[in-house]
Amino acid sequence: MSIKVVAVDNAPELLEKIKRIFLNMEGVELAGCFEEAVAVVDFVREHTVDMVFTDIVMPDISGISLAKELHKQEPAPAVVLMSSIPGFSLEAWKIQAFGFIEKPYTRAHIAEMVQRYVNGGREGE
Repeated sequence: MSIKVVAVDNAPELLEKIKRIFLNMEGVELAGCFEEAVAVVDFVREHTVDMVFTDIVMPDISGISLAKELHKQEPAPAVVLMSSIPGFSLEAWKIQAFGFIEKPYTRAHIAEMVQRYVNGGREGE
């Protein structure tokens, strides 16, 4: 069974980077890539998605607002927030995001979050 993921980043080069990571990751199906967070809400309403990896600072709505909106979905996907601003990790915790990755991220950071999801949200297994 593949884990269905969606990537969201308004920076095309970073979206391409995470896309390459997911396309080369075993057990993961990249369900969609988006430069605008608003489009993700509609996509998740229409498609089953397990995880959403999203930038926080975006022009339409922030990744934090996106996460809050996605938490209303049933079933709600696990949301991993990504930012080069470490202070946002507290915001991620406050909204009970699945995780936070500080940019610049690596394949290992992404894989660690996916593995944590596979393990049922438990760290270090």
